[in-house]
Amino acid sequence: MTALTHATARRTARFRKLSVAGVATAGAAAAALMLAPSPAHAAPVSASSAAPVSAAKGPAVKKKYADNLDGWIKEALDIMKSENIPGSYEGLHRNIMRESSGNPNAQNNWDVNAQNGTPSKGLLQVIQPTFDAYHVDGTPHDLTDPVANITAAANYAADKYGSIDNVDSAY
Repeated sequence: MTALTHATARRTARFRKLSVAGVATAGAAAAALMLAPSPAHAAPVSASSAAPVSAAKGPAVKKKYADNLDGWIKEALDIMKSENIPGSYEGLHRNIMRESSGNPNAQNNWDVNAQNGTPSKGLLQVIQPTFDAYHVDGTPHDLTDPVANITAAANYAADKYGSIDNVDSAY
């Protein structure tokens, strides 16, 4: 990638994040209305069991993921959903198996990128400049971190191909 392409990629990623924020704000109100139970679905409350409702909530519970390919994909999908990055489990799994056979430490030492000093690495065989340009906030800034690698690659694929699901060969 050229410097101009990196700058364009960063602007596109920033624009996507800003656009998502606006859509998320508008969508949150709609989702709240759709998810609120109707009076018919609400549990009946008797006068004797009624208790004051506290506005304070307990600490947020962080979702646990398995430390394996299935868990990495599921965690990446949750992050992708929150960042409005398209992709499916099947599309990610298919591309991961083709690129690295599920090995987060896989590294290509023979292609043109490696010959130029930037070997592709990780589950989805990303080169460092692409990872840097498409890194997703909230994930480690580590090219071989499985979740960071998946989300950055999916972010790149969304920008170039519309979705990781549309990728059927080296990208």
